[in-house]
Amino acid sequence: MVSNDTDPLAWTRDYTPILQSLAAEYSESKPLEGDTVALASHLETKTGVLVETLRAAGARVLVTGSEPFSTKEAVVEALQELDGIETFIEAGMSDEEWEAGQHDLLEEEPDFILDDGCELIAKVHADHPDIAEGVIGGGEQTTAGITRVEAMEEQDVLQFPVYGVNDTPMKHYFDNVHGTGESSLANVMTTTNTMLSGKTVVVAGYGYCGRGIARKARGMGAWTIVTEVDPRKALEAVMDGHRVMTMGEAASLADYVITSTGNREVVRKEHLDQLQDGVILANAGHFDVELSLEDLKAESNDVTQPKEGITRYHLSDGRRVNVLARGRLVNLTGPHSQGHPAEVMDTTFAMMFAAAHDMLTQDPDLTPGLYAIPDHLDREVASRKLETLGIAIDSLTENQREYYEEWEHPDSSF
Repeated sequence: MVSNDTDPLAWTRDYTPILQSLAAEYSESKPLEGDTVALASHLETKTGVLVETLRAAGARVLVTGSEPFSTKEAVVEALQELDGIETFIEAGMSDEEWEAGQHDLLEEEPDFILDDGCELIAKVHADHPDIAEGVIGGGEQTTAGITRVEAMEEQDVLQFPVYGVNDTPMKHYFDNVHGTGESSLANVMTTTNTMLSGKTVVVAGYGYCGRGIARKARGMGAWTIVTEVDPRKALEAVMDGHRVMTMGEAASLADYVITSTGNREVVRKEHLDQLQDGVILANAGHFDVELSLEDLKAESNDVTQPKEGITRYHLSDGRRVNVLARGRLVNLTGPHSQGHPAEVMDTTFAMMFAAAHDMLTQDPDLTPGLYAIPDHLDREVASRKLETLGIAIDSLTENQREYYEEWEHPDSSF
């Protein structure tokens, strides 16, 4: 007889060996005992395993979602069963309820904030400045969040040090490129039940996320066009073999438009006249602002739902524009979305754990500001990942190490 495993995190634990190794290593010493860690992230199974890992290391964990519609009810219920974990979100919350929950969380006075999109870090500064003064530090895992932390630092309002987890090689080379690329395209195809092969996919933004989407779409047989505002990234896209043009030009050619910029109104009123009938729009960036839904509503005679997860806007001239996941993150808020593959979130969440562990236990004595996470932590996570894969690599010989360190007259003799 086959029994059903009702633990919603069981499958994900099998594919997060780094987090499992950290939980096993620190479950006895409990280096985070006495510390309260606040976590804002998309509350699905991988996040649940990170929460378990933080708790295994001794932390009291306060949990909220970085986006209300990506919250999985079974994960929330599983976490609520565990001592030392407090949840401030429920599946199906309105935006207003979600924000209220975040403020309730901050009133618990966390020592450390692990953030997604700078949600908690921004709110604690704007609305709870007295609590911000007592926060030891934070870690931010997204490009959009790093941009907001940078703005806070430039305006001299940041009250504590923040590790830029997003900018570590273990985050942006793997999570952003492979995680976003695979999960976004998988959910576009699952939701629409359409083929990418032979279609024209326009990718807005060629940062690490957009790069992954464009490369993987082309690998699946799509024709790819990239739009950009940064000339260097645009040139990189050209050299990688994609066509590059403005959104105004690309819109008329697109079967799919997938945005991944971290900014707002990437597809807006001026582009609507160019879109083909039946075009599919998806957001793989952040929040729900990259597609201007207000402009679409204003230009539409009717709005229907031809399929679960798809909103169809009927424009006045008869064209139909299909928006996936209500313009929110297509890989996390669609009807079938499960976020990034567990194997890649294992590395990202290991880096988030390392950020909290380092700042809370090693006391790096940092003044308020945005900091690169120490390189040795990134390398340690990479080494753990290789160990879980059974892969060995070479080490530098003493002569090789000396060659790197000698700057004046390197000896080229053998």
